[in-house]
Amino acid sequence: MKQNHMQITGTLKALLCGTLLVAPLGVFAQSTDEMHRRVAQLEQELAQAKADLADAEATLDGAADTGPSKIVLGDFRIGGAIRANYIIGDYSGGSTGPSREGDGGTFALDTFRINIDYADDQGFLGKVEYRWYNHMNSGGGYNMLHTGWVGYQLDDASQVQVGVNRVPFGPGAYGISSSWFFDQHYYIGLADDMDLGVKYSTTMGNMALDLAYYYGDEGQWRGDSKDSARYSYDPVIWGDNGGYQEEHTFNARAIWSVAQDSAAPTEVGLSLQYGQLEAESAPEAGDVEDGEHMAASGHVKTSIDALTLQAQLTYYHYDIEDDNAWGDSELIPFGAFDFAWPVAAESYIGAVAASYFVPTPDIDWLDSVNFFAEYSSIMKEADGHNDSDLMTVGAAWARGGWYIYTELAYSNGNYFVGNEAFTHFGDNPDNEWLARYNINFGYYF
Repeated sequence: MKQNHMQITGTLKALLCGTLLVAPLGVFAQSTDEMHRRVAQLEQELAQAKADLADAEATLDGAADTGPSKIVLGDFRIGGAIRANYIIGDYSGGSTGPSREGDGGTFALDTFRINIDYADDQGFLGKVEYRWYNHMNSGGGYNMLHTGWVGYQLDDASQVQVGVNRVPFGPGAYGISSSWFFDQHYYIGLADDMDLGVKYSTTMGNMALDLAYYYGDEGQWRGDSKDSARYSYDPVIWGDNGGYQEEHTFNARAIWSVAQDSAAPTEVGLSLQYGQLEAESAPEAGDVEDGEHMAASGHVKTSIDALTLQAQLTYYHYDIEDDNAWGDSELIPFGAFDFAWPVAAESYIGAVAASYFVPTPDIDWLDSVNFFAEYSSIMKEADGHNDSDLMTVGAAWARGGWYIYTELAYSNGNYFVGNEAFTHFGDNPDNEWLARYNINFGYYF
């Protein structure tokens, strides 16, 4: 609809310019009668274009009325979401990790969140998002700050944010993913990662550039774990086992738009990250030295009409010493959603995705559907550590404030899929392929 609106508006401009240019030339090149005939034709076309534009604007207004509404208080906009999950898959009963339930099918509250956005006519901006989650294993819950920053719009192309904001890494906010599960980058803290710091974003010609410094991660909020009540994945202190925390991290990302006038406009990008790790020793261990971490990623995104293709290849390394509670520099504890477990300290991550977006104006109960298929793998450098793979196929259905994911995930190393205790992001000794069918019902207001 937006494209149609732009096309109609462009027609209006072309017709107006044509009227101004053609009429004077016609005085010299054509007879008076021919000039009047041409002007009359242009006026008729202009009237039809205006009518089409009015119809398009009325349709846009009607579509907006069916969407989610937010509370507006001056320069503040207040909204939120409530989501619930239906899960069925390879679950043998009991609990060995996050979001695990019996294989007979489980329907449970997933998330409740509140969003507050601020923007004034002076260029000042701000955003806060706080989330509450149901703890499926214990019946309790945990909650955390997802986003909290203030900023300033320097000009049309440049913005600065200070606070808990999204780390610029990868082709977009959610990496290559369109699914509810995300791809494996997310679980290693390299997609949709929120940290505390300052970020500068600008556009220069065909390049979008982000530069950021993060003092630390988003921190521990309210939950049962020692350091994992948070939304995005970070190195954490793992109970009495000690662990690490990120600090003084620098990020740079550049994305170049190429072939924008072709049938396949493309974005090619490079992301870099480097930072330090502050160590905390386990009680029975001696002093553990601090470490450092780095990551580099190349990514590409191509659109062909409604089809979007994306690919990403990343190398990361958490450089830590062997003298820790688990005695292994090849593993480092990571946590989020009130749960922690070691992951591979050094790996490549490969990810590919395809999605196909279909607007559905002729279906009263549906605005659009986005079909997707994704594959990603954590390819570990350590000997004896099996790779961790994730394949997801599904669709996202949108209507007004509703957004519903229906997807099938198949994995041999993602502990949200199945409840095998030793199929995970670390050494993954079982290397067992498990399945999970998931429906996430979300209403956004």
